[in-house]
Amino acid sequence: MTVPVLVFDIETIPDVDGIRRLEDLPATLTDTEVAEQAFAARREKTGSDFLPHHLQRVAAISCVFRDGQGFRVRSLGTPEDGEARLIDSFYRTIEKYSPQLVSWNGGGFDLPVLHYRALVHGIRAVRYWEMGDEDREFKWNNYISRYHTRHTDLMDLLAMYQPRANAPLDALAKLCGFPGKLGMDGGQVWTAFREGRIEEIRNYCETDVVNTYLLYCRFQMMRGGFTEREYADEIAFVKQSLGAETAPHWGEYLQAFAN
Repeated sequence: MTVPVLVFDIETIPDVDGIRRLEDLPATLTDTEVAEQAFAARREKTGSDFLPHHLQRVAAISCVFRDGQGFRVRSLGTPEDGEARLIDSFYRTIEKYSPQLVSWNGGGFDLPVLHYRALVHGIRAVRYWEMGDEDREFKWNNYISRYHTRHTDLMDLLAMYQPRANAPLDALAKLCGFPGKLGMDGGQVWTAFREGRIEEIRNYCETDVVNTYLLYCRFQMMRGGFTEREYADEIAFVKQSLGAETAPHWGEYLQAFAN
């Protein structure tokens, strides 16, 4: 494996401070009340309480890092770290390794959120935004252009860039014999955050990036990047690597694999 692979996923919560500022809401309102007002306004406007990208705050970023040294899955930073530190850690990883980025709907959600939040916090991401001005190789293959492969959004690519053909990560993972989501889903993250269950959010995000990496391996076999034998060996290696992890959610994850 010549180029490191970095699979990423984020979990978000309402940016209640930003909503207060934009809507000039009284300081007496709690975070929950601010969020509920924003949800209600969004439902009235769109029929859904899913807030726009610029009003999402990053609560967790989890990554799979696969290179010649092995397979590692981690959430960036610590549960106590603020949003700016998490985002800075993500972009510094790209700065250091120039990896192959892989996501599921990263082009439609994760990356735009990271763009807006990095802008808000004044975070530098020079390598990520390279489009050929300093490194000509990035003119033809960069992280930003939708049809380039340096960032592979598996959901977007498999759907042939047709939103009506998009498929959910959980469903595709389970159809391919992988565990899929465990513990919670994105709609439960705000409640978990308010209850202080940050570690649980991070664990959930980690299982999502492993699901995405496993689907990426299957995609590589489909397109000829892996032989069938190499694919089987890589899946076995991922299981072995997760089996060496001590966190309880990996035992549950491994038990959920199809026989």
